[in-house]
Amino acid sequence: MSTDILHSGKLYFPGESDIVEYQTACLEKLYDFNHTRPGEMKKREQMLKEMFAEIGEGCYIEPPFHSNFGGAHCHFGKYVYANFNLTLVDDTHIYVGDYTMFGPNVVVASPGHPLDPTLREDGLQYNFPVHIGKNCWIGAGVVIVPGVTIGDNTVIGAGSVVTKDIPSGVLAFGNPCRVHREIGEHDREYYFKDRKIPPRLKEKYGL
Repeated sequence: MSTDILHSGKLYFPGESDIVEYQTACLEKLYDFNHTRPGEMKKREQMLKEMFAEIGEGCYIEPPFHSNFGGAHCHFGKYVYANFNLTLVDDTHIYVGDYTMFGPNVVVASPGHPLDPTLREDGLQYNFPVHIGKNCWIGAGVVIVPGVTIGDNTVIGAGSVVTKDIPSGVLAFGNPCRVHREIGEHDREYYFKDRKIPPRLKEKYGL
């Protein structure tokens, strides 16, 4: 059986020998990445280029990093930042746009299992891709489930469980995650609660 079935949306058995062989080779690279030393930044950068399907310049992932296929089905733009314990369950494709940031302990999952217990007992699985836009901030402890799309410039609040698509340019949070408001004028004035953005920064960034 070809590993193409991982990306088909069809039910399949993840324990098939060719899938396991391919996955194991990916996980060997992930193991090596997670055992690099803090000063080996260039080495980490090169390893990510070999591990990921696509990864742009300036990306940083803080070990430990967890991934079912070691990033082999992950597509990162440029300057993506991920704090520790990012989990990308990349049984199929996960797309992340430029300048997006992940807080610690974020989970992005592309696979699922049937609700019928008989099918699930036999280990059947399906996968659907996840899309995260450009310049998003995914807060600490967020969980994103299969098939979800998050638009550009959106903030997902800490601890949220994202089960449905979220549009661009909004603040969304909760379980399940819902849009709270658009990001706009207020956010060009205040960076945290009643803390105002300093005038020199407003001038620098044209706010």
